[in-house]
Amino acid sequence: MTMKLGKKLATLAASAALLVSLAACSNGENAASGKEPADYPKNNLTIVAPSGAGGGWDLTARAISKVMNETKLIDKAITVENQPGGGGAVFMATYATKEAENDHMLMVKSPPILINNLKAEGNSPYGYKDTTPLAQLTKDFGAIVVKEDSPYETLTDLLDAIKEDPTSITLAGGSAPGSMDHLLTILPAYEYGIDPKSAKYVSYDGGGEAMAALLGSNADAIGTDVSTVTSYVKSGDVRVLAVTSPEKLDLEGLEDVPTLYDLGIDAEFTIWRGLFGPKNMSETAKAYWEEKLDEMVKSEEWKAELERNGWADEYRAGEDFTAFLEEQEQVITEILTALDMQK
Repeated sequence: MTMKLGKKLATLAASAALLVSLAACSNGENAASGKEPADYPKNNLTIVAPSGAGGGWDLTARAISKVMNETKLIDKAITVENQPGGGGAVFMATYATKEAENDHMLMVKSPPILINNLKAEGNSPYGYKDTTPLAQLTKDFGAIVVKEDSPYETLTDLLDAIKEDPTSITLAGGSAPGSMDHLLTILPAYEYGIDPKSAKYVSYDGGGEAMAALLGSNADAIGTDVSTVTSYVKSGDVRVLAVTSPEKLDLEGLEDVPTLYDLGIDAEFTIWRGLFGPKNMSETAKAYWEEKLDEMVKSEEWKAELERNGWADEYRAGEDFTAFLEEQEQVITEILTALDMQK
C-alpha cells in the first residue's frame, strides 16, 4: 500500500512538473513574440477625438462608444475624451510617442492625419504610419455654410464677393490652415480663379467652434462636414450654399443643395473617418478591435447612427484601410501641390 501510494505521488509530481514546464514555455513564447495574454481588454477603454466637442471626430467617437456600450459588444466601458489643438496635430504628437504602447486608447481621425503630415506650413512630423490603422467607418462630404440671414444667396455670390475684395470676407473652419476644413473651404475659390492665398481664413478647434463663430457673426461662411450642419439646417439657423459630393445628397433639408459640379466648379471632396490604434498596438488588441468593429458595422444600432448623423456607410478594415490611406496620400499631395502648400 505504501509503495503504490509512493508511485502515485511520484506520477503526480512528474505530471505537475510537466505542466509547469509547458506553462513556462508558453509564457516564454508570449514574451518573446510580444503578444499579450488573451484577456484584452484588461481596463476600461478611451476613444480620443482630437478636437473640441461637436465636430465630426467627436460625433464619430461618441457614436462608436454609444453602440459598443449599448450592445455590450465590448464588456468594458468606453469613454470619449476631447483633446483639441492644432487641428488634431497636438494630440497626434502625443499619440505617436507617449501613447504608442497604450492598447486601451484609440483615436478617431480623417484626412488631416494625411494633410497635417504633408503640408509645408505648420506640418506635423507624424502621420498614419505612426499609428495602427484599424478601420474606415464612414464617408461624409464638405459643405459651404452661411447664416440663414446672410446676404449671400448662392456660392457664386460669395465667390464673387471674395474675388472683388478678399479681405472683406471671413471664411472659417474647424482645422488649421492647410488642413481639411481649410482645403474644402478654399477649393471652390481656387477652382473659381481666386488666389487661395488671398482669401481670409480663420481656424477654430473643431467644427463645433467654427459653427459657433458663424452663428456669432464672427465669420461670413464656414467650410465643414455635412454631418455637423444637418441639425442647424433643420432648426433654420443656417443655409448650405453647396456640398462637395459628386451628386446631390438625399438628406432632409439638403436635397436641393447644389454640388460644386452643379455650379460649374470641377471639384469634389470626400471626408472619410476611421479608427486608429497606437503605433505599437499588440496583435491581440488589433485582432480584437477588428473583430468587434466588423460586428458593430453590421448592427442595426450602428446603421441608426449613420442615418441620424447623415453619414454614408463605407467600411474598410486592416490592410484594405491601409491601402486606401496610401491612395489618399497621393490625392492629398496633388491638392496641396496645386495650392502651393505641399512641403
